[in-house]
Amino acid sequence: MTENDYTLAWGLYAVAALGCLMVGFKLTGWMWRWLREPLRVVLAVLLLTPTIVDPVKDSFAPAIAITALDVAFKVGNNAWRAVSDFAMYGMGAFSLYFLFVLVRLPLEKRARERRARAEAAAQRQAAEDDQLGAQAPLAAERRDRYRDAPPPAASATLRGGGRVEPRL
Repeated sequence: MTENDYTLAWGLYAVAALGCLMVGFKLTGWMWRWLREPLRVVLAVLLLTPTIVDPVKDSFAPAIAITALDVAFKVGNNAWRAVSDFAMYGMGAFSLYFLFVLVRLPLEKRARERRARAEAAAQRQAAEDDQLGAQAPLAAERRDRYRDAPPPAASATLRGGGRVEPRL
């Protein structure tokens, strides 16, 4: 295999692996987030882990392919090397994932608190509006037809023109 063939084969494998990752992301999209994300990490590690085939030539191949071929045809001793590469890359990927989770947890907690405060404020505002409506039934309604209308530029663009002229 020449250098160009080797590069072409890796390029084709990279495209196929990214396609498989996309399919895996679609298949796990319906799952609960704490199950979906680790499964996606495992899938990425399985598809994107390289392993060395020939230490003399520095030739690499996808570890999943080397493992499957060595187990299926019972040739070579590269399966254990590929499994150790899976373990090494998997440990690194999961440590990065857990770091990501540790950073995300306080941010989500803060966002939930902010959302709860906004909902409580909206409920208080609605309760105040109801009290004002009950106290003064003849008072004007809060909504104003001029304030709720879209700006003139937006309504002009909706009609398709930039300039609106009155009809004579």
